[in-house]
Amino acid sequence: MADMRCDWCLGFPEYIEYHDKEWGIPVKDDHTLFEFIVLESAQAGLSWSTILRKREGYRAAFHGFDPIKVANMSEDDIERLVLDPSIIRHRGKIAATLTNAQAFLRIAEEFGSFSDYYWGFNDHKVTVNTPKTLADVPAVTPLAEKISKDMKKRGFKFFGPTICYAFMQATGMVEDHLVGCVAKPADHL
Repeated sequence: MADMRCDWCLGFPEYIEYHDKEWGIPVKDDHTLFEFIVLESAQAGLSWSTILRKREGYRAAFHGFDPIKVANMSEDDIERLVLDPSIIRHRGKIAATLTNAQAFLRIAEEFGSFSDYYWGFNDHKVTVNTPKTLADVPAVTPLAEKISKDMKKRGFKFFGPTICYAFMQATGMVEDHLVGCVAKPADHL
């Protein structure tokens, strides 16, 4: 029982490491939040393991996930990245990354930080769930729908409610580790 993990992460070592050291840990840093927006948006329609395997390619392609630099990328950059095998070569997702960086920066300016905007949807608190099986974990919640709708209104692309909920899980707004998982914080058992 001590080695039990959420079954979705079993399959390759990088997935387990991500699950154990990142997934579900609250992120308040704008830079890291932007990284997860880029990665989660790229995931739309794909497996998270595919994106994790290309994470370093994304880091290189998108200036270490610096939203200012990404917001200033050009059509020439999009054309170059469509040919880059180290990332998902989907023109729409690549262009959306630039658009999302611009929207991210507008929100950060308006609210003082993207983190304040994002975490404000949940009163700056973590929602702790106690799923016993993967079937107990929803793909979408009303809060994910609300955040996604607002972000889309503010210009975000490839960030529907399902991607938004995955983002909420990844950044720790929602803690969905299965009961008994080694990565579930002791105070969440």
